[in-house]
Amino acid sequence: QVQLVESGGGLVQAGGSLRLSCAASGSIFSINIMGWYRQAPGKQRELVATITSGEKTNYADSVKGRFTISRDNAKNTVYLQMNSLKPEDTAVYYCNYVWRQNYWGQGTQVTVSS
Repeated sequence: QVQLVESGGGLVQAGGSLRLSCAASGSIFSINIMGWYRQAPGKQRELVATITSGEKTNYADSVKGRFTISRDNAKNTVYLQMNSLKPEDTAVYYCNYVWRQNYWGQGTQVTVSS
């Protein structure tokens, strides 16, 4: 089993920045994919960014150039640096871990005011 704990969400003005963190614990396999997804009210959960254990990244078009995903394998932690935030980025952000199964964190709220 894998447990994921997110932190770093909050309220920020448009144009501001936030850095989300997700710490993984439990039965962590060295080769995996971790990422961030988000879900806004009334919307489906959508991919934000993913990163493999080999540091290959993938981003949603809506966040390219603004968000950066990274990981610290020694700490089993993945980060999402969010810059130039827009009101449409408002959502609950969920950490994701994939190896054989999908694991999800509890989510952290990001609210961007205009």
